[in-house]
Amino acid sequence: MMNNEKHYMTRVGWLRAAVLGANDGILSTASIAIGVAAASTGRYPVIIAALSALVAGALSMAAGEYVSVSSQADLENADLKREQQELADMPEAELKELAAIYEGRGLSPELSLQVAQQLTQHNALEAHARDELGINDLTKARPLQAALASAASFIAGGACPLLLAFVAPLKEMVWIQYVASILFLAASGWLAAYSGGAPVFKSVLRIVIWGTIAMCVTALVGYLFGTQVA
Repeated sequence: MMNNEKHYMTRVGWLRAAVLGANDGILSTASIAIGVAAASTGRYPVIIAALSALVAGALSMAAGEYVSVSSQADLENADLKREQQELADMPEAELKELAAIYEGRGLSPELSLQVAQQLTQHNALEAHARDELGINDLTKARPLQAALASAASFIAGGACPLLLAFVAPLKEMVWIQYVASILFLAASGWLAAYSGGAPVFKSVLRIVIWGTIAMCVTALVGYLFGTQVA
């Protein structure tokens, strides 16, 4: 009977982008709403600020993630082309290099060479990409996927503080935004940890602490430099 083990590395690409986007959406939008609410006596400036933060943040996250992951993909492709050229120019040296990698992992010299030879015959570039360069299908850079996940998750996270800007009582706006956002962040941290098989408490505590610091600082700025916009 096969043992169907459950692993989470297949989720690392989209999970990282989605969690980062959702947390940033909640924190950025809520922090800006809190800062403006602390400096204003009207609801309209809070709504406009939260909506602007949501739109700008989503576009910024998507663009930033796409550029960042594209750079990673470019580096991966460049390394693969270089490795492919080396395999064509000096196959024997590359075979010995691959065998040395397996020997360093604990295999005997004879077995290391046999493994290297068989993997080279099967797919030399794939073997070197995986074992020499650390590039495989699970961790391969996917710029468009990362960008879309970041933008969508930012909007999903930022929609919560934006909705509160419309419905929360203005006098309690700061505290309602803070409490709700902390709950949203805690839920996001729990979901990320659960989806990735990581410790839940540590993930939730980390995001709650840093979220509190960010929102407290923006609230303080709003109170100190408030213009009492009507």
